[in-house]
Amino acid sequence: MLRGRLPHPQPLTSYRDLLRTRLASHQPLLDREGGDLIWAAVAVVVIPDPEAVLFIRRAERVGDPWSGHMALPGGRRDPRDSDLVVTAARETEEEVGLRLPRGALLGSLDDVVPRTPVLPPIAVRPFVFALEERPALVLNPEVAAARWVSLDYLLRPETRHPVRVEIRNESRVVPAYQLDDAIVWGLTERVVSALVRLLR
Repeated sequence: MLRGRLPHPQPLTSYRDLLRTRLASHQPLLDREGGDLIWAAVAVVVIPDPEAVLFIRRAERVGDPWSGHMALPGGRRDPRDSDLVVTAARETEEEVGLRLPRGALLGSLDDVVPRTPVLPPIAVRPFVFALEERPALVLNPEVAAARWVSLDYLLRPETRHPVRVEIRNESRVVPAYQLDDAIVWGLTERVVSALVRLLR
């Protein structure tokens, strides 16, 4: 039996290239309600070899509703910040010692605005940055730990599943990403899910 010649496999598109393409045409859903919202920004930092995203675990602090949570680097906008991209970059440098040049910005994901009385009236804009190599990190006291999580792992269907959490002495089941001994839920889960949807 004659065998046909198989075509050479084509190189796979990197997640960073895919994000660059899809974010270029993505129209993020921006919060237009205004009001007394407290604006914040987070950085979704993507690196190669293997392609991964930076997560931090916030230090335990009394009075902080996100104390001890897994999160993305970022924080509240300072009045001196010219825009929310500056906020994301400034907070990332303060928290993990990582400078994010504006040239590394791929775009933004949808705003995340929790409408719940248990949280401050905050609105978060996520920005996606792509770096060419894995940087060294220097954590400040607000950050207890940092880890790079591969995009392959985040894209596995079994990584995201319901978990039970305690919120102000009330037990709730919420969607979350399981990162070994830690979970990503709440605001950060919504940002990660938006990223995953872009990559699928």
